[in-house]
Amino acid sequence: MNGPSQIKATIAPVREAIIQHSLYREMQRMDDLRLFMQYHVYAVWDFMSLLKSLQRHLTCTDIPWVPAGNAATRFLINEIVTGEESDVDPEGNRLSHFELYLQAMEQAGADTSGIKECLQQIQQGQPLDTVFSSLPPAAADFVKYTFHLIATAPVHVQAAVFTFGREDLIPDMFLALVNDLDKQFPGQVSLFKYYLERHIEVDGDHHSHLGMQMVQELCGDDMKKWEEAALASKVALERRKALWDGILEEIKTFVV
Repeated sequence: MNGPSQIKATIAPVREAIIQHSLYREMQRMDDLRLFMQYHVYAVWDFMSLLKSLQRHLTCTDIPWVPAGNAATRFLINEIVTGEESDVDPEGNRLSHFELYLQAMEQAGADTSGIKECLQQIQQGQPLDTVFSSLPPAAADFVKYTFHLIATAPVHVQAAVFTFGREDLIPDMFLALVNDLDKQFPGQVSLFKYYLERHIEVDGDHHSHLGMQMVQELCGDDMKKWEEAALASKVALERRKALWDGILEEIKTFVV
């Protein structure tokens, strides 16, 4: 079994558990979608942080500039960064996927105060542990693992988690739900629907191929690196499932 096949086999059970998660069936109302977004936005944000960590490792971001790393790998990560940080909204305006998600939350009436307070505290220099202590527990546990990887994991592990462990794994039933809500509540879900469609088109297709090439460049023929990459990707998906579990628990708590 080659390296990519090993990763796919290792993550297959938890990946399927996420695709089949009962959260998707439980979300039936706009309030459910708003709650989902208020949690999921932290995953969108720390995805960007993991991306920038990879760029820092694989390219030169210091001054004075010196050549760093492999030119092919530099190209791969820089192309992904361009797409994630500077995509387009439905009108063709440039913005990051995170900023697009915030706009989608605002359009849907989801509460953005939590994520905005998180960013404000970071900009003020607050320690991450302090910042994360104010997040919903399920979201805090999720982002803590990501930043643990950023702080301690070698670059091939970070690249594998980015590529295999951070797939949003959007099942057809969730897309159908969003389409239905978009019809029921015109002008409230269109940006979120666009975000999902853009995510599938860009992240799920082009960027996933670039990510795979990046992991192959970094792991090469070193089976130990592939094993480490597979394990970390599996743990990352287990953390995603735990995040979904936390959202589902809160939705059930507030169902009247």
